[in-house]
Amino acid sequence: MSLVLEGVSKVVNGQTHIYPTDLALKSGTMNVLLGPTSSGKTSLMRLMAGLDVPTAGKVIWNGKDVTGMRVQDRGVAMVYQQFINYPSMTVYDNIASPMRLLKKSQSEIDASVKKAADLMKLTPFLDRKPLALSGGQQQRCALARALVKDAGLVLLDEPLANLDYKLREELRAEIPRIFEEAGSIFVYATTEPEEALLLGGNTATIWEGAVTQFDVTPVVYRKPVDATTARVFSDPPMNFLKFEKTGSRIRFGDGKISEALAGAFATLGDGSYVAGFRPNHLKLERPSEDALEFTGNLTVTEITGSETFIHLNHHGENWVGLVHGVKDLEIGAALNVYLDQSHVYIFAQDGSSVAPASYAAAA
Repeated sequence: MSLVLEGVSKVVNGQTHIYPTDLALKSGTMNVLLGPTSSGKTSLMRLMAGLDVPTAGKVIWNGKDVTGMRVQDRGVAMVYQQFINYPSMTVYDNIASPMRLLKKSQSEIDASVKKAADLMKLTPFLDRKPLALSGGQQQRCALARALVKDAGLVLLDEPLANLDYKLREELRAEIPRIFEEAGSIFVYATTEPEEALLLGGNTATIWEGAVTQFDVTPVVYRKPVDATTARVFSDPPMNFLKFEKTGSRIRFGDGKISEALAGAFATLGDGSYVAGFRPNHLKLERPSEDALEFTGNLTVTEITGSETFIHLNHHGENWVGLVHGVKDLEIGAALNVYLDQSHVYIFAQDGSSVAPASYAAAA
């Protein structure tokens, strides 16, 4: 099985929701759509499913042009964050409904419903109506219905957002494995970079209706093709700093000059660039002799338990750092932070990648 988008776009009332997009998804793969809210993930999924018709381009399923084909005539299962169940049916009948439409035998239905209900921890609730369940249980019912449908294309639009942490972690591991074993094409939309990394497979980063990069997930994370992709695949977003290189010297936007060059800086040609670095790479202690040092004013701290987010104003730029441990820091005070040069991504003025971080290039 394969799903190919050829120049697919969507324009509504003169506004572009999806810019021309080319994607090729293969059988048995998991493909993550990663982007912030309203970036176009759901719009792209609806075009894949046939719920919407593209303004231009083609949708090819197994070599056949299905651009105008109804969703009912395609082998598609879709689950939204806002779950949809049949309120008049029991949980059992909700899960079984796709198989009944396919005229499966009762023994096949019983076996598939039991398997899906066990996975979703719904076995004690099979005789209940959905409205008698909690929100998380109702979402699991919708997921179980997608499981038994035996669809070639499975689209999950932030399906685990309403579940508790423990179950969400379990399903992240189990659901992709089940669909992949069935040979389905699995597409999963999320706003969370961490979730994309946990799910693995391939990732397409989306920003304002445009797919900025599509590749194996670790490649997209470690080697973003531009600053937009790097921003999308970082939570909190990547920090940026303009600089100029002349000979063996670097002058940063705050006027600071560095001559101890390492990592990608060392081989960089003269010119104007933008440095990018993830929050977890900012340190409160110097990590190496050639680490870059910056000073900013501390504006906010957020303690998560074992880690602390530090928000800095660095000459008008808002930076975020993620440091280990609980830190008691004075709000408004000047704070020195350090950055290992090997963790710096370098982008051209137009945002295109010039060099990945040294540690990423070697990975």
